[in-house]
Amino acid sequence: MNILHDERLDGALPDVDKAALLHELRTALPDLEILHETEDLRPYECDGLSAYRTTPMLVALPEHVEQVETLLALCHRLNVPVVARGAGTGLSGGALPLEKGILLVMARFKRILEIDPVGRFARVQPGVRNLAISQAAAPYGLYYAPDPSSQIACSIGGNVAENAGGVHCLKYGLTVHNVVRLDIVTIEGERMTLGSDALDSPGFDLLALFMGSEGMLGVVVEVTVRLLPKPQVAKVLLASFDEVAKAGGAVADIIAAGIIPGGLEMMDNLAIRAAEDFIHAGYPVDAAAILICELDGVEADVHEDCERVRAILEKAGASEVRQARDEEERQKFWAGRKNAFPAVGRISPDYYCMDGTIPRRELPRVLEGIAALSERFGLRVANVFHAGDGNMHPLILFDANQPGELQRAEELGGAILELCVAVGGSITGEHGVGREKINQMCSQFNSDELTLFHAVKAAFDPQGLLNPGKNIPTLHRCAEFGAMHIHHGQLPFPDLERF
Repeated sequence: MNILHDERLDGALPDVDKAALLHELRTALPDLEILHETEDLRPYECDGLSAYRTTPMLVALPEHVEQVETLLALCHRLNVPVVARGAGTGLSGGALPLEKGILLVMARFKRILEIDPVGRFARVQPGVRNLAISQAAAPYGLYYAPDPSSQIACSIGGNVAENAGGVHCLKYGLTVHNVVRLDIVTIEGERMTLGSDALDSPGFDLLALFMGSEGMLGVVVEVTVRLLPKPQVAKVLLASFDEVAKAGGAVADIIAAGIIPGGLEMMDNLAIRAAEDFIHAGYPVDAAAILICELDGVEADVHEDCERVRAILEKAGASEVRQARDEEERQKFWAGRKNAFPAVGRISPDYYCMDGTIPRRELPRVLEGIAALSERFGLRVANVFHAGDGNMHPLILFDANQPGELQRAEELGGAILELCVAVGGSITGEHGVGREKINQMCSQFNSDELTLFHAVKAAFDPQGLLNPGKNIPTLHRCAEFGAMHIHHGQLPFPDLERF
């Protein structure tokens, strides 16, 4: 059973009278814009996982926190489900709306409230674009470190919901490492502050708990992020390899040498060719794989690290190592990597972007495993990933117009995620679980762990109204999926060793 083709959510949703709810909302919030006509609802049918669509019953577009508080309190009283949505760039169906619920769109909360260059923090609303924070902080010599490839469009509220990372997260961390405070609104309409402007705050670390919670515990209305000084110098090395396994081994060698690059990215030949054709970044199109390694800091240290990394790459079997000649070429190297997803979209009618994480030491074996799975399912896979922290993004190429290819792509994606779990990794690194990976949650966690997750959800949202049917599967679903076998020493790939 595949969740994306199964309209039944885990747990029955309440039956909601659309006309009655619309009347209640307009009475309580006469200044709130609410979309209810079919043609107005269509643009909100999906997030970045666009192969799957659901038309929401209503779309609410608040502009003030008080509107969010009132709306959530009303939905709590009337037992109406709510799905929060940011910029809609998510890739796991986390913002997929409900036919019997409200889609709460936070895109109009787009003000940067404060930049504090002394305290090195920024207070922003959740609809602020990721890149806009760094642009606002630039005059002070500061920036916001997490940089997803979609940073020009994705919102900071969505980054919090998915605990987003980016190409520089190896050294500077994910969203969870760069947010110091959140203001949220609970399903009861109560405003809460998690974390603080100080280095620590008393009580349980609810701030970290909320990161990556995918809108299931509350709605973010304000975010305070940590700003960092811009590095004095940043240099990029581009290394070519004639074997993917050699590139994977080089990643482990760099980290083992005690060097933590600002970014360490890997692309295989299919991704290289697509990106080069699209961006003209100067990539070697005949290479089996490339590594892009950025080193930043003070000039003397960066120069020394560049020499050390060059020697490591050559010893690991790199056929060529190039250093960006200037800032323009450095930006070109990164532009190719950051545009890899749209580049692959130019060579295939459709592609399915996966997101799994593995221990670095398993990188060569997992890449060989993905190649074997690609052959088994008869679909090409382009590999693009944050090699330094083991966060993989295999892109499965398919044609949805060909009967059976979408289902085969989903099955291949699920097999890749289960392979990640089998070697000690995770089914997601930064894209979240949403609706897409809910079955594979059964592979990663046992029944006791899932029960605990449901208990945490119930502590914040006893009625299960916030983003229902996402992230955490019921035990019944896992029993149907038949995937609770990894915790008992049985892998989903009995021939794993041959990889």
